Amino acid sequence: MNTAPDLPMPTTIAATDPAEAAAAPRIRLSSHGFSIDHPNPELGEQLMANALGVADCEAMHGILRQLVKASVSGESPDEVNLSFMISMVKSIKPRDSVEAMLVAQMVSVHVMAMRCAHHLANADDLARHDSAARALGRLARTFPAQIEALNRYRSQGEPAITVQNVSVGDGGKAIVGNVTQHASVIVSDKSPASGARNATKAAGSRRRRDAADAKREEQA
Repeated sequence: MNTAPDLPMPTTIAATDPAEAAAAPRIRLSSHGFSIDHPNPELGEQLMANALGVADCEAMHGILRQLVKASVSGESPDEVNLSFMISMVKSIKPRDSVEAMLVAQMVSVHVMAMRCAHHLANADDLARHDSAARALGRLARTFPAQIEALNRYRSQGEPAITVQNVSVGDGGKAIVGNVTQHASVIVSDKSPASGARNATKAAGSRRRRDAADAKREEQA
């Protein structure tokens, strides 16, 4: 059921039976709540915790309860909806509790958006059509914002590389200033156009100095 004793949650799962280790845990709904349907209850708890990206039983059951409520179709939780949502969470691979909460929101928003799309397609009057269209529009805008938030959170752990004193050969384009590379994006503290102008000025100064030196040598 939806209560379970505390169990250690290893990051890697070891099982004597490969079939048990490979089996994806499913949730069985009942009038009293839900339970994890797996031939090995302890392994099922561990697999579900890993799939949801959480560290303990309390967090796992909390996320599951929220997903069960979000899966409601009509007046009751929908086991097919719930299995889909858990599968989507598992495929995104949340890595900690923050990602687990955000990914659970993402799959819930997607399910709600598809539900609104269904209502919109079957609206039989203008009021219901407008209501479903507005809800669908808000949910459709929320989903990419959640993806962006997840990407920003995940990119915090990636190292940044700073390069100084960039040298440019003949025919190249110069970027003057510090250059930081982070998550495959290069950002300069000055624009490339400004760097090219500075490089041109430096080249002109060198030519003028060379001309002055040559003139002094002729006069000598």
